[in-house]
Amino acid sequence: MAEISDFKLTYSTMFDPPPALHQRFDAALARVRASLGRDHPLWIGGRARLAEATFEVRSPIDRDWLIGRFQAGTAQHADAAIAAARDAFPAWAARPWQERVRLARRAAALIEERVYDIGAAVALEVGKNRMESLGEVQETADLIAWYCDQMEANSGFARELPNDPLAGFISRNRTVLKPYGAWVVIAPFNFPFALAGGPIGAALVAGNTVVFKVASDTSLAGWLLLEALRDAGLPDGVVNFVTGAGGELGNALIAHADVAGVTFTGSYEVGMSIVRAFAQRPWPRPCIAEMGGKNAAIVSRHADIERAALGIVRSAFGLQGQKCSACSRVFVERPLADALRAKLIEKTRAIKVGDPTLRENWMGPVINAAALARYRKCAEQLMQHGEIHFGGEVLKRDDLARGYFVAPTIGTAPLDYRLWREEKFIPLVLVAEVDSVDDAIRLANQSDYGLTAGFYGADGEIPAFLERIEAGVTYVNRPQGATTGAWPGYQPFGGWKASGTTGKAIGSFYYLPQYLREQSQTVVE
Repeated sequence: MAEISDFKLTYSTMFDPPPALHQRFDAALARVRASLGRDHPLWIGGRARLAEATFEVRSPIDRDWLIGRFQAGTAQHADAAIAAARDAFPAWAARPWQERVRLARRAAALIEERVYDIGAAVALEVGKNRMESLGEVQETADLIAWYCDQMEANSGFARELPNDPLAGFISRNRTVLKPYGAWVVIAPFNFPFALAGGPIGAALVAGNTVVFKVASDTSLAGWLLLEALRDAGLPDGVVNFVTGAGGELGNALIAHADVAGVTFTGSYEVGMSIVRAFAQRPWPRPCIAEMGGKNAAIVSRHADIERAALGIVRSAFGLQGQKCSACSRVFVERPLADALRAKLIEKTRAIKVGDPTLRENWMGPVINAAALARYRKCAEQLMQHGEIHFGGEVLKRDDLARGYFVAPTIGTAPLDYRLWREEKFIPLVLVAEVDSVDDAIRLANQSDYGLTAGFYGADGEIPAFLERIEAGVTYVNRPQGATTGAWPGYQPFGGWKASGTTGKAIGSFYYLPQYLREQSQTVVE
């Protein structure tokens, strides 16, 4: 086993970490537990701000654990945060891009220095296991560093063009990408650190200023990210942090006339409402929206069944199925169907469910009472309209009774039943038998979503899958995850169809320019 100094943590390598990683996490967990329950402000224009009301965040692992108290920001706070970002924009945009990169790299380094303490906080607040939590925090640092790399590789996105062929004149041409202005970032509960920090890093490196909001359930993650950005030395107003209900605060951010662009990660319904709202403005504004998935794994009769089952279970039940990339549909050719189903049940039965901060537990709770109710309703409906092969129950034994714990669930239903189409964000995977890989690809593509997809089969079957599948991220014969596990610099992550608005992927060569607009410059001497 590698020493920790040689270990590169990614979602692919997280299954075999050095022992020292666990020792450092346990020490950090003790420190973080001792600091829970504090009050946290908003951060606007470089200073702390308080609201008239606050709200509590409690751990989904145990509702007796108070994570902290946070400000119930209002539309007035949205106005103040956007004004601060707008006022800070001219000076920040005018800074040489090399200085912006230097500060962003400092923020990435601070995140990496604090990876264990932040990872422990994320585990407690989100209910992630320790490796998923550490992975998310490290991914954030890598995303910011990646966007710095891209800014450098493209020399700040300024290029000289040929002179116009004019007799008697010298007509010099160039093209420059420039920032937009005050940018809003709205992040979800499942990846509150990476899906805030990644877009923030891209926006800042490009020269935009930022107002960001994470889901209320994961407000501590947002505060810890703000601390790293603040401590890196970013000027006042360049990054502003607000907390509060999406209905008032989030809507006020989106509706504000001074918002130049937005990055949103969350549901299709909310994402499309932002797209429509931006389309009704006096002029169009960029909206980078990642909006979920209903991701399929296809298993041919020639597949390695052990590899396929391992990859499916990891993708279906990692983070309790609360990933936009989670595997929620499996299409398997009939000759292998019984054996695959048995292997999936065997591996699912072996999953240890409990406090995910403990090393022995791989699966933690769902995020809140609404998610628990959604799971219960889906399980009841699946028993009426289909069949549950494993799971389908809320877990209430003594050590789980104060949290939102449910069993990982494998089932089946008629292919026209709505659970095949609707994203539920719970640990539920449906399995269907098909006559051919062609049929499986056709069924996989019937979803409105097109985020990720996996395939297990023979070498000769791979090209057809890659050519025909309608998904932005694809994995073939991957035991580390059938549909999950993208890492910046290794697997760009972005969706097609209803899964995304831009066709460009997080952590790719093409993501950063979305935070910039082009200006053509001609100067005649």
